[in-house]
Amino acid sequence: MDVKLINPFLESTLHVLQTIAGITAEKGKPYLKKDNVATGDVSGVIGLAGDMNGIISVTFTEKCILHIVTGMFGEEVKEMNAEIGDAVGEIANMISGQARQKLEGLGTNLQAAIPSVVMGKGHTITHMTKQPIIALPFTTKGGGFTVEICFE
Repeated sequence: MDVKLINPFLESTLHVLQTIAGITAEKGKPYLKKDNVATGDVSGVIGLAGDMNGIISVTFTEKCILHIVTGMFGEEVKEMNAEIGDAVGEIANMISGQARQKLEGLGTNLQAAIPSVVMGKGHTITHMTKQPIIALPFTTKGGGFTVEICFE
């Protein structure tokens, strides 16, 4: 997959977390994902269509998303609940939106579906494609999360 398609998602992820929660995330080394098992406990998934078709998912460990949502709300959040699911969907939507805006500047137009949220340890995310799934791992003081991107 062309790095010009990946970098907007990487840059948008770092910017969104800093802006909405005051959280600095460190990017890890991207890798090809070989299975459908999520790397965390809660995922926001968004279908993309337009000049290409694809999926973006953002998967957080429980510890990480509690840390991020605590930063967003300005008060400590200690347990997974519906508000966490809403926050994950909104974070995925913001990352997708900013990345799509950057891609539009490069001549690629995409529209996004409404985010879906999946919660639970060991859940799976099926990317309906034969193309490689690029995983972008990140770490924060509160734990790790992964952004997965796949385009046809």
